[in-house]
Amino acid sequence: MEDEVRKKPAPNGICVRRQSLVSEKTILTSDKRPRAVGLLGGGIIGGGWAARFILNGVDVRLYGPSNAAIERVQKVLRSARRVYRQLTQVSLPVEGTLAPVSSVADAVYGVELVQESAPEKLELKQQLLAAASEAAAPGVLICSSTSGLRPSLLAAGVRYPERLLVAHPFTPVHLLPLVELCGGASTTPDSLERAAEIFRAVGMHPLVVRKEVNGFIVNRLQEALWREALWLVHDDVATTQEIDDAIRYSFGLRRAVLGPFSVGGGATGMRELMDKWQPELRSAWTKFTDVPEHNDAFLCKLAEQSDARTDNWTVAEFEDRRNDALVAVLRALRTQGCGAGETIAYWEQRLRDRVPQLDGGSDEACPITSI
Repeated sequence: MEDEVRKKPAPNGICVRRQSLVSEKTILTSDKRPRAVGLLGGGIIGGGWAARFILNGVDVRLYGPSNAAIERVQKVLRSARRVYRQLTQVSLPVEGTLAPVSSVADAVYGVELVQESAPEKLELKQQLLAAASEAAAPGVLICSSTSGLRPSLLAAGVRYPERLLVAHPFTPVHLLPLVELCGGASTTPDSLERAAEIFRAVGMHPLVVRKEVNGFIVNRLQEALWREALWLVHDDVATTQEIDDAIRYSFGLRRAVLGPFSVGGGATGMRELMDKWQPELRSAWTKFTDVPEHNDAFLCKLAEQSDARTDNWTVAEFEDRRNDALVAVLRALRTQGCGAGETIAYWEQRLRDRVPQLDGGSDEACPITSI
C-alpha cells in the first residue's frame, strides 16, 4: 500500500505530495514547461526570471529576504507585459501565479525547477543551494544564475549534486533569449538536457558550456572588450560616449546576426580571415592581458565623462528605451530569420500550438497567491 503522505495546497489550489517523500522523476507539461518554479531572490535577475516564467504560464514561488521584492517583481512584470505585446502578436498563455513565500523550503515546495539569483557571493549561494536541495524532491533541477562561479564550487553541501547546474541569463532576462548552461563535476547529461528543454519551452536559447570554466563564455568575451575599453579611456584615446558609439553604430549591430566566426567560404574563408588578421592579433594594439589601476584619478575620469554624456537618462528612461529598442531589433531579426529572431519564431510557433489565438494579452497584474 502506498505510504500515507501529507498534503499541502499548492499556489493553484491543487494538493501536491510532501516533497521529502517524492522520489519519482519530476513531471513537466507536455511541451516541457514546468508547472511551477521556485525562485530564490527577487532582484533584477530574479524579477526577470519571474516575468519570463509567469508570462509563459508558469506558477512562481518567490523567496526574497527583502520586503520590496514583490514590488520590484510586479514592476518588472508590468514592463514585460508591455514589451511582450510589441514583441509578438501571438497570444500568450494564461499567466502563472506569483506566490511570495517566507522560506527556502516553501519556495521549492511542489516545483519542478529552482532558480537561485542571489548576490554574487559564494558562501551565500552555497547556503541557499544547499538549503534548497535539502527541501526539494530529488528529481527537482536546481540552477544558479551566477555570472561566473563554477558549479562545482556551488555544489558544496548540495544533496544530489547531479541535478545542480548553472543557468546564467542576461539582463533583461525576460527579453534576451540566451541562457548559458554549465554543469559541474557531478552534473549529469540528463540534468543539462532537461534544463535545456525547460528554458527552450519559455522562449530561450540554451547554450551548453562544454567545460567548467570561470565566467563561462559570454562574460569572458564581454570582459575582454571591457578591459580594452577601460584602457582606451585611461589613455585618453576616447571618452566613454565615444567608445559606446563606436560599438553601437558598427559591429554591435552586426553582432546581433553574425558572430566573430561567421564567415563565408567555409574552411577556405576561415583560413583567409585568420591569415588576414594574424599580424594584428600579435601586434601591440591591445592590452587584454592586464587592466588599468582603478585609482581615484581614473575613477573620477569615468564618473565625469558619464555625467557629461548627452544620453544621461534616468534609470527608468534608460530601461524603457533599452527594452523598446531590443523589441524592435528582435522583431526585425524575426522577419529575416536571423540569430535571436529564429528563437522568437520557434517560441511563437509553440504558443500557436497550445494557445487559442485571441486578442492581445491582459495588462492587469498577475494574481498573487498567499501562502
